[in-house]
Amino acid sequence: MGKTDMNAMLKNRMAATQQASELRASDEAYQQIFQCAPPLASSEIRDLPLDRLVPFFTADIGFKLYSPAKLKAFAEQLQEEGLMVRIIVRRIPGSDRYEILAGHNRTAAARLAGWTKIAAEIVSADDARAISIAILTNLLQRQDLSIMEKGKAYKALLETKNRQGYRSDLGDGTSGESRQKYSARALVAEFFGVTEYEIRKAIKLTQLIPELQTVLEEDPKQLNLACAGLIADYDEAAQGAFAEMCTIEGYRLNKATVQRIIRKCPPPMAEKQSLYAAWREARAEEERRHTSPPKRISFDRRKFAPYLDKLGSDREIEVLFLEFLRTRAG
Repeated sequence: MGKTDMNAMLKNRMAATQQASELRASDEAYQQIFQCAPPLASSEIRDLPLDRLVPFFTADIGFKLYSPAKLKAFAEQLQEEGLMVRIIVRRIPGSDRYEILAGHNRTAAARLAGWTKIAAEIVSADDARAISIAILTNLLQRQDLSIMEKGKAYKALLETKNRQGYRSDLGDGTSGESRQKYSARALVAEFFGVTEYEIRKAIKLTQLIPELQTVLEEDPKQLNLACAGLIADYDEAAQGAFAEMCTIEGYRLNKATVQRIIRKCPPPMAEKQSLYAAWREARAEEERRHTSPPKRISFDRRKFAPYLDKLGSDREIEVLFLEFLRTRAG
């Protein structure tokens, strides 16, 4: 067998392994999170016309396509090496179209490369399994997901899990919706190796209005995670005022300012005028702190005399004192 044929065979084997691992991982997640085995169903492999493929629409899972530059590079790779791993789709009932469960970037790159068809694995999947496949293949394989994308993915999984009904065998002494939410969140956290706090924080950010989500993802220096988490407690109207604050040139919201606004105008509802009044007060206080002369620190030298005489100059004393403060702060 020639070297070229050997390379092609190895690539095919690697592709088959990765293809199997995508579905295997999603089915493992399905079993752990939904506490039951995924429905057994056969799959079909064939080339599908690109114009019959539609993006995943069963739930808002938050994922975005690669950047134009990255998609272009991916398209060039497809032209040179071909498709390594088939996309995963399911039929849309009553039509000749297919919903993409995994492979949106592969599909977009194929279109950019001028392809008319793409290799696909057609699976039978209810909504729960479809959501599981769509989310798992992204969360497990993509390392560049934003916290907003993760939040929407976790939220979709939890909502789907909660729709599956309540379990009575958890034995945790709780009941009703609180137990179901806790158990679902714990299962998702365990599978992905994150804490429940991380999941709650990410999901909370999905409560932000689109304008603030965009600022958080595209210009995090203008709106950091700490501020965004606090602002997410407000309703849409109040968040609109914060979105305007984020557009002010040369100004960035900080946690101290937002906390001061919250004390003056507690969430979830607050009038725009009241928010701006609290914001102006917070900025004025911040400006006063920055412009006021630094506080002088004085000591009773008589108490320190036995030690100061042994240390030498004031500069040496200052260095030792700063080192002591850094040690205590650490």
